[in-house]
Amino acid sequence: MCKISSRARLSALFSLKVSTLVNPLLHLPLSIACSLVLLGRCGALAEDPPAKADDKLIPGHSSNGEAFNEGPRQAAVLMEGTGNVSFPVTTGNDLAQKFFTQGVGQLHGFWYLEAERSFRQVAALDAECAMAYWGMAMANINNPKRAADFIKLAVAKKGKASRREQVWIDAYAKFYANTSQDENARRSALVRSLEELNYEFPDDLEAKAFLVFQIWDNKQHGLSIPSRLAVDALAQQVLAVNPMHPIHHYLIHLWNGADGDKRAIAAAAHCGQAAPAIAHMWHMSGHTFSNLHRYADAAWQQEASARVDHAYMATARIMPEQIHNYAHNNDWLVKNLTYIGRVHDAIDLARNLIELPRLGPNQGNAYEMGRERLLSTLVTYELWDDLIALRDTMYLTPAENPVNETRRLTAFGVAYFKRGDSTHGEEALAALQAVLKKARDERFGAADAAEAKAQTEKKSDDQIARAMADAMRGFAYRISTAEAAIAEVQMYRALSDGKLDDVKPLLDKARDVPVERKARILFALGDEAGAVKMAREASDADPAQVQPLANLANLLWQTKKPDAARETFEKLRKLSAAIDLDMPIFDRLAPIVADLKLPADWRVPATVASDVGVRPDIKTLGPFRWHPYPAPSWSLPDQHGQPQSLADYHGRPVLVVFYLGSGCSRCIEQLNVLAPLAQDFTAAGISIVAVSRDSPDGLQRTFEQAKDTKGFPFPIVSDISLDAFKAYRAFDDFEHTPLHGLFLIDGSGQVRWQNISYQPFADAQWLLGEAKRLLSVPLGS
Repeated sequence: MCKISSRARLSALFSLKVSTLVNPLLHLPLSIACSLVLLGRCGALAEDPPAKADDKLIPGHSSNGEAFNEGPRQAAVLMEGTGNVSFPVTTGNDLAQKFFTQGVGQLHGFWYLEAERSFRQVAALDAECAMAYWGMAMANINNPKRAADFIKLAVAKKGKASRREQVWIDAYAKFYANTSQDENARRSALVRSLEELNYEFPDDLEAKAFLVFQIWDNKQHGLSIPSRLAVDALAQQVLAVNPMHPIHHYLIHLWNGADGDKRAIAAAAHCGQAAPAIAHMWHMSGHTFSNLHRYADAAWQQEASARVDHAYMATARIMPEQIHNYAHNNDWLVKNLTYIGRVHDAIDLARNLIELPRLGPNQGNAYEMGRERLLSTLVTYELWDDLIALRDTMYLTPAENPVNETRRLTAFGVAYFKRGDSTHGEEALAALQAVLKKARDERFGAADAAEAKAQTEKKSDDQIARAMADAMRGFAYRISTAEAAIAEVQMYRALSDGKLDDVKPLLDKARDVPVERKARILFALGDEAGAVKMAREASDADPAQVQPLANLANLLWQTKKPDAARETFEKLRKLSAAIDLDMPIFDRLAPIVADLKLPADWRVPATVASDVGVRPDIKTLGPFRWHPYPAPSWSLPDQHGQPQSLADYHGRPVLVVFYLGSGCSRCIEQLNVLAPLAQDFTAAGISIVAVSRDSPDGLQRTFEQAKDTKGFPFPIVSDISLDAFKAYRAFDDFEHTPLHGLFLIDGSGQVRWQNISYQPFADAQWLLGEAKRLLSVPLGS
């Protein structure tokens, strides 16, 4: 192992700002990274000569093959808390073994990005370790092509491995050998191979753990599990030897749904604690508790997951949606926060999801989920003024999806009429009518196109009719949703105008009105019995949610049923620890609170259930919200030898383009795409600067390739030492070569968006719009 010369140099590579957080009850370190180890010859340190591109390679591409282009290309770190596992492999490098063990733990937590990074680290430390490539394949189970390429390398190197390792490699080599064959047959064969592995090596706990995983995973692809109890028993063999093995994760999946979650409580109590550095391990317990309607416990688990992810992203300097289940976790968290009445936090987190940088066009799951959750939370808790205030902001701009746009317009229409603003209410109604008309027009256009295509292909009359019906069927839901939405907004207009006779027919057509709101409408129409019945149905459907309970208690009180109102209120009070009392739904309970002679803050203290495991202080896991990270500083010479620095752009945003020199044709193409948009970026207040691996003298070759005879309309600077490339992690630490990088840095020096890849980011027009969106969000909002 080489000697690391400078602590500062290590910090620059991974931007570590670590404080080790230890829960004294668990004795589990909860820091994301406790040590940094560079790979190969310890990475390209400051004193290394500049990396040279291989003329046979496309700049930015891996010299090891296509499979290595994607995935993590920066150095791994040894982490605390990735899972207590043991998986010895053939290697003479102790550090490689530590990274391999870490990678296995990360696999168990579905942390595939970091698992692959760990296994790449193993290969860099010991290129002949066959199991390193097996690990890379395992980290790509969702990408069969890459997995197959990696397992071939494992097979090629397995000659020096032990018999046990060869059996592991052969099991997956057979699975990926011919992906054109029936997948379920290959999956069944993989289970049999893992069973043989268990027979031959009965003491290998990981063989049991991955067999449990594979049986469950096969179920996700249509294969049945004859006995979940039998699979559970296999997992218990692992836990009998290692009670804190991350196999708890698989037990939660195994029992999830179909009334099985109660059998996973023990696993839920240990899952996050078994691998506290892996966000998904905290999240999975939330599935169990949520399905058991224990929403406070579910929210705690999902918040723990979000905080761990946020801490990790700040350290590793990656974008949120590079973690494949990040959006899913936070979507669940917002829902559970609304269930327990933590409305302000739900809104805050939904807004944060919308504010997140999207990776590229049509790559914004968190953005779409955040908009949906924000809208539903505001409507559920009747925060009409807050909803209206967001109309012209980035949070609730018109949606591209027609159904989502229908829901948005419906919410605004209801809000305006609830506030007595008929002018804007009519505007929302007219917009909904336009959505309906467009859907109808497009439906017939699609049918005509299908008919013309079928006739061109000389289809029969029956085939033509079926083609037209299929084309029109896709529009049926859009049309029916728009019709129901129009009826809903018209209903609130009638209520606002006092035209109660018009309300009931419209209510029957407005299919998407939540049951508890329907109950309030019936009450307004004088149908007290119907209102209470409907409100009770809503509450009985899920008595663990606070909003339907509060609605029922209020209606019972208003309909002169005080005993029932008090009884319902007491049920609510048992769930009240986290609710925000300043919501309209809770304000309406004031008469009941006064009748019971309770204080204004009538909530009860939170209690921790005895079956949730030992929990750390949640604030030690990381921040509640995602925040951008600070950009590393740099000062580099231009073609005239004059220094330019990031500090020169303080107070104004800048787009920093790392490109691989004048010899990279795609880099030059990227610069020529950006050049015509430079004025548009400037108009948006955004400067552009390009950073090249060329020497200051060599920069002239870049200017000579500009399509505009005036050259490029932005400065270009030289980073021949590659120090800035490395500081921004636009560098392959495994192969010691620079990568393409693009970074949007705001006026305070925070990285709002980035792309690091083996190929340059191409859609500059999209990036301009995304930059405007991101920069419209002030830090700390």
